[in-house]
Amino acid sequence: MVARERANRDIDEAIAWYLGEHAAHAAFGFIDAVEGAFSHVSRFPSAGSPRYALELNLPGLRCWPVPGYPWLVFYLERDDHIDIWRVLHSQRDIPAWMDVPDPA
Repeated sequence: MVARERANRDIDEAIAWYLGEHAAHAAFGFIDAVEGAFSHVSRFPSAGSPRYALELNLPGLRCWPVPGYPWLVFYLERDDHIDIWRVLHSQRDIPAWMDVPDPA
């Protein structure tokens, strides 16, 4: 599994929000839930929803929910790894947020 820089930043921003708005236990719970989602995706990559693949014209794009949190893991299955693109809040404008370029 390879998480892109932007996906790692998404996670860091979410953790900072949970630490600032809630409590450390919410942030730690989020971290555990993201790790669980990553583990599930690595074992069952075809289980994710292809809902946004057509809307975004990104063939193969799938998403999987972060259990217990309103976040989605967006990824592509590659021959030799899972490519994690983004981890976004489910209430965001997903197409607009997915369009933010990954830094070079």
